[in-house]
Amino acid sequence: MGKPIVAIVGRPNVGKSTLFNALAGSRISIVQDTPGVTRDRIYADVSWLNYNFTMIDTGGIEPDSGDVILSQMREQAQIAIDTADVIVFLVDVRQGMQDADAKVADMLRRSKKPVVLAVNKVDNFEKLMLDVYEFYNLGMGEPVPVSGAGMLGIGELLDEVVKHFPEGAGEDEEDTRPKIAVVGKPNVGKSSLVNRLTGDVRVIVSDIAGTTRDAIDTPVKYHGREYVFIDTAGLRRKSKVREEIERYSIIRAVTAVERADVVLLLIDGTEGVTEQDAKIAGIAHERGKGIIIVVNKWDAVEKDDKTIYRMTERIRQVLSFLSYAEILFISAKTGQRATNVYDVIDMVIENNAMRVATGVLNEIVAEAVAMQQPPTDKGKRLKIYYVTQVSVKPPTFVIFVNDKELAHFSYVRYLENRIRDAFGFRGTSLKFIVRERKEEK
Repeated sequence: MGKPIVAIVGRPNVGKSTLFNALAGSRISIVQDTPGVTRDRIYADVSWLNYNFTMIDTGGIEPDSGDVILSQMREQAQIAIDTADVIVFLVDVRQGMQDADAKVADMLRRSKKPVVLAVNKVDNFEKLMLDVYEFYNLGMGEPVPVSGAGMLGIGELLDEVVKHFPEGAGEDEEDTRPKIAVVGKPNVGKSSLVNRLTGDVRVIVSDIAGTTRDAIDTPVKYHGREYVFIDTAGLRRKSKVREEIERYSIIRAVTAVERADVVLLLIDGTEGVTEQDAKIAGIAHERGKGIIIVVNKWDAVEKDDKTIYRMTERIRQVLSFLSYAEILFISAKTGQRATNVYDVIDMVIENNAMRVATGVLNEIVAEAVAMQQPPTDKGKRLKIYYVTQVSVKPPTFVIFVNDKELAHFSYVRYLENRIRDAFGFRGTSLKFIVRERKEEK
């Protein structure tokens, strides 16, 4: 059975993200005293006793707010409630019971889902227990006192949560679903693309740059295959990273790339490829990920019969180290060619995990060496004994030679190009390790 889903909900600034981070065991959600900092759902895998489950941190629910972002946060929280198997309803002992708490309680009652009421910021159980009892008035059962910041009452809370899990839920399963990180500058359309591909408004989309501050995991099924899209916060140039929030977002984008199998690098078709795009691409390239360059907003570009060729040439020029990457031209807004992304993702995943038999590989290398002799230095010529593939994701090859100093970068690149010509490997970087082996007498 799949992992149960637990959503943490409540009005803004009651400490949802602090509790979430305490439960997840790492700083996954942005924590700051500014209400509304957590704008989107964040997912984390949590283990407690023999249970494994997914926890969702939501933006605070402002029941009566007309503010665009807050009203979208309310919608996000509703989606989280609909998705969840169990809901942790968080309130704040310091602020006491508020009208908004009662309205959130009504919303949760209508969901017909099991709810565990947690009273946060109870740093001293003896002093504050009388204040905790006030929350019985919400009619949500017995309140569980906790302190997310002080790590108090966490075990008792989780004990209550897992009581509501169906039998056999959360038994450990390896997640083999392909993970796709969507990266790029702010406001390039990452959230719009994820929403288009999933067919569900899971990520807040607004014209305000940087609306998505956290990396959000969105599972989706397409033609019977499951994928997990990781929508990252837009990366900005360091000179523009003034808020701490932005700094966390950059770290998160890097970790999202680490977790991913394939990286979709989104470029704004109306702006063209920039130096900043190159920096983001460099992160994925260095980590050996499958890479697809997606030129978005193509519907907004004035075109003639040469536009696509000019853009492709410019991308290849600026991102010269990504000569292997596939390039797609789409519009997340209109849906133009958006679903083509799935076909390319499947191809890149396959190539990233491709293995080549040593015998066949060495035939190609021998042919390449015959066509272009290896370099010499002071009368000594590079000898290539054999090449073997040692791992995948990315495909990694070891080249055994007589002298490492003679294995010049340009010749290794030449061999890489010949291997690509023979086996494809479209969309994935290849890694080469040169090892020296003494000649046998």
